[in-house]
Amino acid sequence: MPSFDIVSKIDGQTLDNAINVAKKEILNRYDFNGSKSTIDLDKKTNEITIITEDDMRLKAITDSIIGRMMKQGLDAKALDFGKEHYASGNMIRKEIKVKEGIDKEAAKKVVKKIKDSKLKVEASIMNDQVRVTAKKIDDLQAVISLCRTEDFGQPLQYINMRA
Repeated sequence: MPSFDIVSKIDGQTLDNAINVAKKEILNRYDFNGSKSTIDLDKKTNEITIITEDDMRLKAITDSIIGRMMKQGLDAKALDFGKEHYASGNMIRKEIKVKEGIDKEAAKKVVKKIKDSKLKVEASIMNDQVRVTAKKIDDLQAVISLCRTEDFGQPLQYINMRA
């Protein structure tokens, strides 16, 4: 039976490139001259840490990261912006988590949307992905186009299409 998987993944190398370009862009800007701002990507925990002096610079850095991600072909919906924390002195620290895998709530929404469409497919949640099976490949392609029209709060990719 034909099947495919719906997943939510970010290419680590592309994300690293986007962060490095954003870092260079910020360091070369005139309004960041003499700033102690830092941007770090922890590849193990998939977390971006920003430390800067004020809200204006923090907004400029996050806008730069989002812009660079868009230019690299990454979806900014994969970023989970937490709250700002005041670090030592007058510095602001913000930790941005990069979402990997479909969380349970989004997976339930995807499965519900597929079942409500009345297509002759079967969707099941498997860990952090959704597997969709059907008798015809056309039904699977209809599910992909259906999922692309809906916003589930995180970017989705469609992989492992098997006939």
